[in-house]
Amino acid sequence: MDESSMTSAPTAAPGPPTPPVPLSELLATKDLGLRRIAGPAETELLWVHTSEMADPYPYLLGGELLLSAGVLLTDADHYVGRLVEAGAAALGFGVRPVHETVPGALIDACDRQGLPLLEVPPETPFTAIARTVWRLMAEARHRELRRVTRAQQALATAAARPDPVPAVLHQLAAQLGGRAVLLTARGEEIHAAGRRLPPEAAGALTRLARVVARERPGSPASATDTHGDTHVSAYALGGGEGLVLALATRQRESGDHTVAGIAVVLLSLLAAPHQGADAAGRSAALVRMLLGADPAEVAPLLGATGPWTVVHARRTDGTPADALTAGALGASLGTALVDASRGGGEAVRLLLPGAEAEGKAGDDETAKTEAVEARPGSEPARPGSEPARPGSEPARPPKPVSITPQPGWTLGASAPTPVTALDAADALAARALAHARATRAPLTVNAPVSGLAALVPPEDAAAHARALLAPLTAPLADTLRCWLSLHGSWDRTAVALGVHRNTVRQRIGRCGELLDADLDDMDVRAELWFALRQG
Repeated sequence: MDESSMTSAPTAAPGPPTPPVPLSELLATKDLGLRRIAGPAETELLWVHTSEMADPYPYLLGGELLLSAGVLLTDADHYVGRLVEAGAAALGFGVRPVHETVPGALIDACDRQGLPLLEVPPETPFTAIARTVWRLMAEARHRELRRVTRAQQALATAAARPDPVPAVLHQLAAQLGGRAVLLTARGEEIHAAGRRLPPEAAGALTRLARVVARERPGSPASATDTHGDTHVSAYALGGGEGLVLALATRQRESGDHTVAGIAVVLLSLLAAPHQGADAAGRSAALVRMLLGADPAEVAPLLGATGPWTVVHARRTDGTPADALTAGALGASLGTALVDASRGGGEAVRLLLPGAEAEGKAGDDETAKTEAVEARPGSEPARPGSEPARPGSEPARPPKPVSITPQPGWTLGASAPTPVTALDAADALAARALAHARATRAPLTVNAPVSGLAALVPPEDAAAHARALLAPLTAPLADTLRCWLSLHGSWDRTAVALGVHRNTVRQRIGRCGELLDADLDDMDVRAELWFALRQG
């Protein structure tokens, strides 16, 4: 197969806005009494045209069933040759009053040149044949519209799934009864669905995809080809990323191109980077921040001081999330700042700018529960500033970003925080995600300090926490924090930390010994909880 054999743009006159009618369906209409007497049995009819001209070639578009009584028929070979040259689909010859029977020379010419020849009985008007063809076309169009509508609904439903790109490909392969593959411009497979192809057909599909990949000027938007008994087609996706949707089917049916077009639009939206040049800089800032860059270096790239919300996410079914699926989650949450490149089953991390939602953290009933870890909602007091006085109204914490549960995902979110504290918010989001997984909640939102705890100046609370928790190592403090947040549940704490329940018991017992405190005492738990919430 070479590129010259591929079809990238139509060259013939466009057909009508209706599906073609198989010749067999017209012959099956008993009322017409039509009989095929020469030529192949299979062809498709696009039009019906009546002409008694000796050479109707200049007036044909191709695909017609030409009806004639042979008034000016003198040279059957020349007549049939001109019809074949014009692309006529079939010839319907009416007997009487001009000819008592179909001329034998016409039958022989149609057999030799491969043009289906139908005998039209005297009692069948040509208009009845035309009316039947239009009716069959209307019925075919109705079937096609119903099929396309069902496919559109199925593809739209698939696009709303947590893994939209694989889901759309799977649904597309099911609708077309073939193979659907998302490829890079270099022919590398990203996702695929449907029956596997033989190596030769798979190679043909990859080569066709390279034809439409927008790596060079003038590349066509789509291309089709045939490899043996397999029909292959490729469509360039929008977005300038060079992605290609490649399809392979055993047969082409009416509406396939429309269904594929719907999938192209959906996949172009789902696979798009969802960011411009400024957002790309922000994404780079996110990665640098999460790798430990100095917040002072990150702030200019982010372009705002906050507040920002860090979200950690995992697929509910435990499967790892690829970049496209993670990007779709980011689009659902309204951010292009997505980090899904760590691999190894690590959580997807997202950074949400802005604080537009009304209400306090924890008001969202869908969150089910709040994470127990939180940093103070206000920044540390500046030198020379007046500390909070008992009885004074505490500063309101930043309003949280509107985060809602996403189907198929488990989310943990930090409280809104300034850019200088994003590293700590990243850790809090990880704890919130662990809490959500342990409690089987779709979303856990970390709550900023409020209530009585907000009356204590942050620096005093931090100093008290350091003194109280000084005997504990970091792993012991993390275990105690998680255990208290889960109301002392050994099993849930073990799930959240990914350790055995006996390990949790040993660590909590060790905490009690080092702190010289009774951890079953509610007052002790409350004081420890206050200290642990300081970070």
